[in-house]
Amino acid sequence: MASLLWLQGGACSGNTMSFLNAEEPTAVDLVTDFGIDVLWHPSLGMELGDQAKKIFWDCAKGEKPLDIFVFEGSVIQAPNGTGRYNMFADRPMMDWVKELASQAQIVVAIGDCACWGGIPATAPNPSESTGLQYLKRNHGGFLGANFKSKMGLPVLNIPGCPAHPDWVTQILVAVASGRAGDLSLDDLQRPSTFFKTFTQTGCTRNQYFEYKQSTTSFGEGTRHGCLFYEFGCRGPMTHSPCNRILWNRQSSKTRAGMPCTGCTEPEFPFHDLAPGTVFKTQKISGAIPKELPEGSDHLTYSALAATARIAAPKWSKEDMFVV
Repeated sequence: MASLLWLQGGACSGNTMSFLNAEEPTAVDLVTDFGIDVLWHPSLGMELGDQAKKIFWDCAKGEKPLDIFVFEGSVIQAPNGTGRYNMFADRPMMDWVKELASQAQIVVAIGDCACWGGIPATAPNPSESTGLQYLKRNHGGFLGANFKSKMGLPVLNIPGCPAHPDWVTQILVAVASGRAGDLSLDDLQRPSTFFKTFTQTGCTRNQYFEYKQSTTSFGEGTRHGCLFYEFGCRGPMTHSPCNRILWNRQSSKTRAGMPCTGCTEPEFPFHDLAPGTVFKTQKISGAIPKELPEGSDHLTYSALAATARIAAPKWSKEDMFVV
């Protein structure tokens, strides 16, 4: 049986709410079918006060084995590196994080805030927030670039705002069943099984993307048009399976007529890229976006886009409804 302790730092608890809605497997399945002993969780833990603190201290001192330490939310270091803006169980949360991470066999960061600081770490970052092992795309974070858990692994990052519940439970199952060492990680320590492909993979609007045909308004869930050119959809630049592993088994942002906001990438919410224009594509050379799908250059893309628009069939330019 693998023991798990889950704490929340500078967070909205959105990843916990997502986790509790998991279906394959469910949060209950983790305990009943996969042998995870949840020592404590902010929403599920039965212990309060001194009883809860005893669990934390026993794990922090190594007196109680800790297999999986899960952290949600940013590590708050303000004011002036003391961490006292985020007190928990009579001490700064960041002190608990440092000691528990040092005792854990595996450390898992869930959600953007824990992975790379997320929204709290957006400039000017008055809370001095950071992720466990990254600050945005900069390797290091709170635990440092060289941190390794007792099993010899870096922090496993499961980003998202929030992360999809099944990403969380399926990774926890892999970790609890002794397969953590077999997980392939990308260059940002995200499990490749979920984060190797782009959000665009499986998007129902891909045919319009290929012909460079744009939608004209938000919420056109059943109408034609790509959201990349006019509404800043980050699907072609964002690593996630949101159009393969659907939310609520039904949909995704793009299927509902809303652009992908790139919430699994370290730069989210892209404040520095285009302040105040989250849903507006920044362009150069008229219709050509400043940011392009990975591996593209502006000259080649300009030629491709012009050719695609000329070759676009009539149906791709018409309003189409799916009944």
